[in-house]
Amino acid sequence: MDQEHIKGSNRDITTSWISTSRFIFYLYLLIMVAFFVGMCLGLYSHRYKGKPDVVVPSSTLYDPVYK
Repeated sequence: MDQEHIKGSNRDITTSWISTSRFIFYLYLLIMVAFFVGMCLGLYSHRYKGKPDVVVPSSTLYDPVYK
């Protein structure tokens, strides 16, 4: 009965340091991938959408035109 308890406790995350560290490592990887994907989606949604049509007064051009 003791051996069954030992075999079963190796799979428990609260008693096995190896299982716990493996779980924390995979959880860390998952969080980092989610953060990376979220940042990529944020950059994509706020991307530069092209040159806007801006009205520039003629007196502020490189060669200004005065009336």
